[in-house]
This record gives sequence, C-alpha cells and structure tokens, in this order.
Amino acid sequence: MSGMSSSRIRALAICVFMNEGRILVNEALDPVKNERFCRPLGGGIEFGETGAQAVLRELREEIDAQVCNLRFLGALENIFTYLGEPGHEIVLVYDGELVDDALYRVDVIAGVESDGAPFQASWRRLDEFCEGLALYPDGLLRLLRSVQP
Repeated sequence: MSGMSSSRIRALAICVFMNEGRILVNEALDPVKNERFCRPLGGGIEFGETGAQAVLRELREEIDAQVCNLRFLGALENIFTYLGEPGHEIVLVYDGELVDDALYRVDVIAGVESDGAPFQASWRRLDEFCEGLALYPDGLLRLLRSVQP
C-alpha cells in the first residue's frame, strides 16, 4: 500500500435524491479496470460534522444546490480498488430534496470536485445500473430497492 490514505477508513455521506425512479449521480471511469461507474453526490464527513451536515455542505460546494428534507436510508461498508489503490469507506446514505425544483428537469448539472476538477451529474433510472454500468458504493442499489415505495 502506498501512502497513509490507503490504510485509513473514510467516513462519507451521500444523497441520492430519488425522483420518479431516478437518482442523481456522477459518472466516472476507472481506467485501470476500464470500468464505468456511477456514484451519488456527497463526500467526506469532517471532524465534528454530522453526516447530514456533510451532505448539505458537499452539495453546496459541488453543485451550488440547497437541500432539504434529508432522510437517513442506511449505512454501507465499501471495500474497493480505484485507480489501482485499495480503499475502505463507511458511507451514510441519505435521500433528500433539492430546493430548486428546476434541477429535477435538467439532464446534466455541472459540478466541481473538491480538488477543482469539473464533473457532470445526471439523473439515472435505477434499472440502468446493470451490466456495463456499476453503482457504488457496493450494496447501494439493493438498499435503494428495499426502501422504494
């Protein structure tokens, strides 16, 4: 293992924004595994911050969006390899609502990662996550299907 970060467990909080069978995700590629995958928006929980507070902060920072009506859905443990490096996360999963209703009607929402890298978030139907397009963290699709009305 190289570096300290690969030997630490990260605490993250993400929000799926379930809306008409769709969730908001960032699509990415792991060129080492040649794998396309999606992940909901959110990020690291800072010391002294709750998971819900982290979601509110991260969404404000990433896509300049206000979030309301957060609801905790569950926690997932994710042990993975990304860019050839091992990772380990405990992920608090929330559902919530975007205050700006217009965001539900756009195909792509421009965002910025904490390192300044741009990304595009998009709405994806749950049935799109099958062969060829993974949804992370592991277990998220099963969790979302278990809480759907």
